[in-house]
Amino acid sequence: MFKQSIIITALLIAGTVQSTFAQDNITPQRKHAIDSLAIEKVRDLSKYISIIGDKATSFSEASRVIKRAEELFEPGSKLGVSSLESKDVNYFTVDKYFQRLMALNYLKVKIDWYNVHYISDLEKQPDGKYVGVVTIYQRFEGFGGEGLKYTDVTKKDVTIYVEKKQTQINGMTIDFWDVILGDIKVSETKKV
Repeated sequence: MFKQSIIITALLIAGTVQSTFAQDNITPQRKHAIDSLAIEKVRDLSKYISIIGDKATSFSEASRVIKRAEELFEPGSKLGVSSLESKDVNYFTVDKYFQRLMALNYLKVKIDWYNVHYISDLEKQPDGKYVGVVTIYQRFEGFGGEGLKYTDVTKKDVTIYVEKKQTQINGMTIDFWDVILGDIKVSETKKV
């Protein structure tokens, strides 16, 4: 009787685990919504970078925007920085990247992101998260007293993580999928 009880319990747990995994799969409709959210978060980051890099932005406003931008990232994420003057790519933590962006030695900085699109499909990881890559192109222009001083275009790959989270609304627990940005790697920097 005890063995039967253990077997029945094991089958119930296996059924529950299997049911949970089935619920964690992303339907095509959900994937479309997640793709849209990922692109929206990458575009939000683009806006934040433009505000932080703009020399007309006050220190207090830039600091506020940095906090908002940091919330988009997975802890420990790093962002790549490149230049035409060197083949090296340097990687900085999110906070250091934004501090360096604020401190750039130009009178004016213009940063535009364009051609934002997926290059990889979402792949499920052993921890239940999904990982994908979004590619963007960044045009950087730095202006000095006599006009345009430096310009380049950089192709960057943004790692995105999609994970199921929970929130409380009116005492009810609601499951939802969220998109978090990860490392941003430089794949190519070229002259304009």
